[in-house]
Amino acid sequence: MRRPRWIGMLLLALAVAAIFGGLSQWQLSRAVSNGEVDDQRPTETARPLLDLAQPQAPLTGEQVGQIVSTTGRFVDDGYSVLADRVDDGRKGYWVVGQFAVDYPADTYVAVALGWTDDQSVAERVAQDLAAVPASAIGLEGRYMQPEDPTADAERTSDGSRPLERAMSVAALINSWPQFDSTAKAYGGYIVSESAPDGLEVISSPPPDRSVQLNWLNIFYAAEWVVFAGFAVFLWYRLVRDAWQRELEEAEENPSDATVG
Repeated sequence: MRRPRWIGMLLLALAVAAIFGGLSQWQLSRAVSNGEVDDQRPTETARPLLDLAQPQAPLTGEQVGQIVSTTGRFVDDGYSVLADRVDDGRKGYWVVGQFAVDYPADTYVAVALGWTDDQSVAERVAQDLAAVPASAIGLEGRYMQPEDPTADAERTSDGSRPLERAMSVAALINSWPQFDSTAKAYGGYIVSESAPDGLEVISSPPPDRSVQLNWLNIFYAAEWVVFAGFAVFLWYRLVRDAWQRELEEAEENPSDATVG
C-alpha cells in the first residue's frame, strides 16, 4: 500500500472520485435550477397579447400563466360547452368563445368564459351569448397552455352532438364557424377574469413560484456519488488482492519472497 505504484494509483482514484463528485454537485444544482420559477416575472400585470405571443406559434414557459389584454369581438356562432372541467375540486362545465382580435386581422383566440356545475345552464348561456350581436370589447385574462384532445364522454342535453372534454385549441378550430385556410389562431387560450351572467368566474391562480426539485437530476447526482465511491473501492480491492497474492507467494516460497 505504501509502494509508489499504489500511492500513484490512489492519487488517480482520488482524482477520478473528485471529478465524479463535481459532476454530482453539478447535477444537484441542475435539480434545483430546473425547478426554479422566475419570481421577478410580473404575471399579474396585464401585457398586450400581441406583445407576449404570436399567432400560429407554440407557447413558451414565459408566456404560460401571464395576464394578457386584447381587444376585438366574439364570433356569434363560436360558442361551445366543454364537459368535465374541474374548478376548485368541483366538476362541471365551461362555456368557451371564439374571439376575433382587432389586430392582426383574421386572427382568433379561444377564451374560457365561465364555469357552472349544471350542463343545461352552460348550454343556455352559450345560446344566449350567441343570440346577442357581437360588439367590440376589451378582454383580459390569464394566457394558458392548451390541452391535448380527448375522447368525447358526454353529449348535449338533446343528444344531438358530443361535448368536447379538453381545452384543445386544435379541436376548437375545427368547430369554429369563421375559420378558413387564411385565418390564424393563437396557440394558447385565455381564461377570462370575468364571467357572463349565470356562470362563475373560472379559478385561475397565479403560476406556482415554489421551487420544484427535478428528481431525475437528483438520481443522476446519486449515481455520480456511487461512481466516486467505486473508484476508491476499486483501488482498495486491487491493493488487497495484490497483498493477498504476495502473502500466498511468501507462504509457498518463504526463502525468497518479500512481503511489504
